[in-house]
Amino acid sequence: MEIINENQKDPQLWRIAQKRASFKRHLITYAIVNAMLWCIYFFSHRWSWYGHWGIPWPAWVTLFWGIGLAFNYIDAYHGSETELAEREYEKLKQEREKKQ
Repeated sequence: MEIINENQKDPQLWRIAQKRASFKRHLITYAIVNAMLWCIYFFSHRWSWYGHWGIPWPAWVTLFWGIGLAFNYIDAYHGSETELAEREYEKLKQEREKKQ
């Protein structure tokens, strides 16, 4: 694998690559932590003397952290609001040039 000098990197591509790498680390952390929480719930609940009705407590962590993870995915793979605006601007600019 070739190591690229910092000056040779395209800044926009480098920023996208960093966001995607960050998302992948976030996804791995999410999977590991949630697996541990569900294991704790399963093993502690299994031998509990009290019956439990309702939603298991790890479901709340999985749900709300999952929502945050979804926003992280959208930012990493579909661009932030600023990047979307820049793309839309370029598209409009190209359409105007075609008409002229």
